[in-house]
Formats: sequence, C-alpha cells, structure tokens
Amino acid sequence: MTELDVMGSPQSGDHTYTDDKLLVVDDLSVEFPTDDGVVRAVRKVSFSLGAREVLGVVGESGSGKSVSSMAIMGLLPKTARIGGSIKFKDRELVGLSYKQMQSVRGNGISMIFQDPMSSLNPVYTVGWQLAEAYRAHHDVSKKAAWAKAVEALELVDIPQPDRRAAQYPHEFSGGMRQRVMIAMSIINDPEVIIADEPTTALDVTVQAQILDTLLKIRDETNAGIVIITHDLGVVAGMVDRVQVMYGGTVVEQGPVVEVFEAPRMPYTVGLLGSIPNPSLLGKRLTPIQGAPPSLMNLPQGCAFSPRCPLVVDECKAVEPELVETDRLGHFSRCHRSAHLATIENPQKLFAHEEIGIVENPAALTIANPDMPVAEKTADVEARMQEEEKPTS
Repeated sequence: MTELDVMGSPQSGDHTYTDDKLLVVDDLSVEFPTDDGVVRAVRKVSFSLGAREVLGVVGESGSGKSVSSMAIMGLLPKTARIGGSIKFKDRELVGLSYKQMQSVRGNGISMIFQDPMSSLNPVYTVGWQLAEAYRAHHDVSKKAAWAKAVEALELVDIPQPDRRAAQYPHEFSGGMRQRVMIAMSIINDPEVIIADEPTTALDVTVQAQILDTLLKIRDETNAGIVIITHDLGVVAGMVDRVQVMYGGTVVEQGPVVEVFEAPRMPYTVGLLGSIPNPSLLGKRLTPIQGAPPSLMNLPQGCAFSPRCPLVVDECKAVEPELVETDRLGHFSRCHRSAHLATIENPQKLFAHEEIGIVENPAALTIANPDMPVAEKTADVEARMQEEEKPTS
C-alpha cells in the first residue's frame, strides 16, 4: 500500500473504506436557504481519518470549518441541505434520521465544543451530567454510571475526581471545564473525536495542558481526532495532517510539515506570514489584504482570487480543482501552485511598506520599558534627545 493509499486522496470518488479509515468524507456540501439567497457554507470537502490520526482543520472565521463538523455530527438545522457522503466505518451518515444518529453521536463520534460554560448545564453537578451521557448509551445502574464519570475525570487529570464530580460547573476554572468536556466526549469510548476550538479563551499554559490531554486520550483509546482551530501553533505542535479551508472549501491539504514548510496555495502562505514571530520584535505583522468572500455571493473562479497576489485571468474565470502538487500526498486548489513552488521566499508576496520600524526595539524597551516599540525611529530619537536635556 502506498503512502497515498494510506492517507486517502481527497478527490471525489477515490475513497474506499479500509480498517485504518474510521471516517471518510467525500464531496461534502452544505447549503442554507435564506430569504436573501442560498448560503453555500461548505463546498467539495473531502478527507479521511484513520485510527490514532490527528487531523487539523484551519482557516478564517466563516470558512466552513465548524459547519463541516456539525454536518458529521448530524447537528445542523433541518433547513440545511447536505450533499455528498459521510461514512463512519462504512456506514453512510447522510440521510439518517435524528434517532438513527443517536447511536453514532457520542458513542462512535463525539464532539468537544469550544464554549464549555454554555455546553454544561449549570444546575446539575458535573458528575451527574457525565453519568447521564454514559447511561444514554449503556444500560447500567446510576452507581455504575457515577463510577464511570469519576473514572473519566481522572483520565483527563482532574485532581480529586470523586470530590470534583459532586461540584457544579461554576466551581471549575475555564481549563477544568474544558477538561470536563473532554471527559464527556470520551466517556463512551468513541472512535472519532472532533474538537472544535478546544483551547479558545484559555491561557497559553492551560492550552498546552488541554492539548497534552487530547494526545493522552488518543494514545489510550486509539481514537482518531479532528482539531478545528485558527491557531496555527496548535496545528504545528500536534497534528499529523492539516486541511486549510477558505470560502467554504479545502484549498490545501497534506502532511503538516509539508504544508508549513512548502505551502502550495497563496492563502496558506498568507496565513503562515500572519503569525507573530518573536525574532521580529517591533515589526508589523503581514496581513492578507481584503476580507473573506460572502458565502452567499462567491466570486467567479477561485474564491481567493480577489485577495491573491499571484492572480491571473484563469483564476478569475475557473475555480481550480484540488490536485496533487509536486510533493507526494500534498494537495492544493490553485492554478499557480507550480509557479508558487519556484518562489524562494513566498512571504514577500504579501509584504507591504512597513511603518514604525525600530532597528533595535529590544534595546529601547530595556532602556525605557514604557516606550511603545511601534513608534517611528525619528520620533524615538527625538524623545531620547529631549529626555537627555539637563533640567533647569
């Protein structure tokens, strides 16, 4: 079996179920009819997920990341029109009734939502909620379910789990509540876990703990994990493959090292260039000019063409297909991917005139910690000369 066979080509119709593929999404589309028109939230999304594999899904807000996951979980409103195929262990999920999905949701595929405070019921103890989630899929006594809840809390490293199980959500910190959500997602031993922005609104230290907990769960349960995030640092640190979404579709997909080191889609280049770099203290971030497209009125051709520095007439006329690039297992939806591969420093594509650059901002901030490092060099020099004048 080749590397491509293991990873699964993202092209429509190329997926076939094997023992190492738990979830196969093929040509998924989601539309929402509104009074103003049809919102094409997801278009032509295809991917597969194997046991113990971690897939990262990144993109700006409104790119279709969360809608894709909600479609997999069967949690979209009845007005949503879903096309394509979603197979979990060779069972087609598209078209299943709400009752039929209950046997899959939480038991086979579970989800960690990004806001644990709104996901947990404030009037019930944490242990009671975990126990009820377990009893929904297992015919056991309340005592046995409570023991399972305590065990799940212990698995996600919550101290004194037997005592904390009797407490209410408001008695937990933000990081602890997120651990409770992870415990709820794994209490029924699912084979696929979807984590939607699992580290949102948490400080950096707690973020690292939450991600370590997810990897620990992966190692102990052999579950496949899909992490939806806008934090590229999270993606770089823990995923095996990454899927970049823009305008409701996948624009780049491949092993995380390949995508980060040799992006073949200008949008991915722009995303990577917008990450703050400690070595560039005092430098302006490099933003992607413009705004994401309206999913109700997508531009003709490539959705990124109005913001792309490499755009040509073909980009504006025809939307490219997701095809393999010059690297094995690395796919891109871009007419200019071959040209992009020849550019030595693609970050320069998004460079613009920098304002307020200080040559050695670190030295200036050490000398005067209250000084903003974004001031123009001339302004800084004038201030320093003024401060050096002797007082009368």
